[in-house]
Amino acid sequence: MARPRAFDEKQVLNAVREQFWHAGYAATSLEDLMRVSGLGKGSLYAAFGDKRQLFLRALRSYTDDSHGRLREALAAAPRALDALRMLLEAPIGGPTGAGARRGCLLANSTCELGNADPEVLAHAHRAYETSTALIGDCVARAQREGDLPAGADPIALARALLAAQQGIVFMGRTGLDTATLTATARSLAAELLPDHSGD
Repeated sequence: MARPRAFDEKQVLNAVREQFWHAGYAATSLEDLMRVSGLGKGSLYAAFGDKRQLFLRALRSYTDDSHGRLREALAAAPRALDALRMLLEAPIGGPTGAGARRGCLLANSTCELGNADPEVLAHAHRAYETSTALIGDCVARAQREGDLPAGADPIALARALLAAQQGIVFMGRTGLDTATLTATARSLAAELLPDHSGD
């Protein structure tokens, strides 16, 4: 009878994910993965496969968690328009700018590996389509609430919002200060999400 695994798989995936997020795929060594996971090479590979398979598992867990948080954040706002505006400022993170400089694991990984790894590119495409659908649902809610024009295409606006948000993510990675990032996010919100409630 096989022995049960003596480690928490989610905890290991989270630790590995943080390592890939911090250093990137190419700069992360097997020794790094063993150190952060607390597992030996045999246990690590038996549970998750090789470095690439482990990375793909970590990336999938990241996007699953991100979509869960996005779904909750969009649903929790009293008005959908506020949730959509918040979406544009989300990449800025805290006042230190550390979160903004770190960027998004999916965006970082797509930039690093997208041209060389079709599986990463396909995963990124699916993930952004899921994000677009979630944002599109929120746009439709804002339309029902009378805060956005009823005739606008929710998916087209969702793609524009996602593109704007990813632009903020990229600008944050360059080290742009939080005040400038915030002003940029608010300027984009004013252009893309004008308040029509008083019309």
